[in-house]
Amino acid sequence: MLLRWQRLSSSTKDSALALALTVLAFVPTVSSVGPQLGDLPQRPVDALAVALVLAQAAPLAIRRRWPAACLAVSGIAFALYQSFGYPVSIAGLGFYLALFAAGAHQARYRRVTAATATAAYIGLAIALHLLGSPSQPQVFVVFFLSSAAMWAAGTAMRRWRAEEAENRRLSVEVATAGERARIARDLHDVVTHHVTAMVVQADAAQFLLDGTPGNVGKGLAAISDTGRRALTELRHLLGVLEATGDSAKADRAPALGRVSDLVEQARLSGQPVELTRRGDHREHAVDVELAAYRVVQEALTNAMKYATGRPTRVEIEDHHDRIEIEVTTDGTSASAPVAERGGRGLSGLRERVRMLGGEMAAAARPEGGFRVHALIPSRRQA
Repeated sequence: MLLRWQRLSSSTKDSALALALTVLAFVPTVSSVGPQLGDLPQRPVDALAVALVLAQAAPLAIRRRWPAACLAVSGIAFALYQSFGYPVSIAGLGFYLALFAAGAHQARYRRVTAATATAAYIGLAIALHLLGSPSQPQVFVVFFLSSAAMWAAGTAMRRWRAEEAENRRLSVEVATAGERARIARDLHDVVTHHVTAMVVQADAAQFLLDGTPGNVGKGLAAISDTGRRALTELRHLLGVLEATGDSAKADRAPALGRVSDLVEQARLSGQPVELTRRGDHREHAVDVELAAYRVVQEALTNAMKYATGRPTRVEIEDHHDRIEIEVTTDGTSASAPVAERGGRGLSGLRERVRMLGGEMAAAARPEGGFRVHALIPSRRQA
């Protein structure tokens, strides 16, 4: 029932509140519960009293759309109802609710509205005194303070909603900035890896021009295949940017199971790569699979850039609680890539792995070449 009420529009809720208060005003057991001011001699209920009851409750139907108008109509009706000395009615609560609504939803001329309502109340107190009200001044002061409290409560609600909206906006900005940074890292990884592979393959093809036509064809085919892979991954990233809703599916994002494609691509570029996988090859969450894929991709890219033709080993092991990746490349110590430059590449991957609760290290090996080692916590695919 509460869920259905939350799904209703604001205007529907306001109309329901106005209708409920109007109906309660004519129910004998609850109609006499409400605010009273002035304690003037009671007069019997007549047609004017019924009209004033309706005028106090019915305006609540527009309390959010036109809060000032709601307060004006309900307030005037309440003042007239009290001035004529009609019996206490629950419809008088409409005046309090109108005050709350004005404090919560009045966007413009708030001070003017508050000052006008205060002046109108002072006029009502004076009128009731002239009509012979026996109430002491402190009674009028207490009623004014209770009315001001309703306005203040509405104002507090307005501020709370504004703060919530600002927090949501900031959260969206932070999430957007994080997503942009992630996509920038992915673009770096995709472009750097595939373009590096294409350059290496193109250089290798030059040495094959004097060779057999078959070898030249294989070299050109490798370049073509690398270009297609790059376009496929770039289309995936563009799909994420377009937020089409289907671009983040696991079958379209690079996954750990496609590491063999990276290895084969590196081999076609002339890089001797040995792949070893241990464990049960379980499925992991998409972000875990993608991070692992990027670690291998960046490591192989650096191998082709800084240690072309050097033996490279890729070892992946699935533990019950983590994925362990180690990529080692033979070479001289001078060939090790700089991991902290520009905030991307290996340093960007380190941040990506850290956000998943893991850790990654990339450094030169004492015997030459370099080593990339990553531990990523394992989460099963939901």
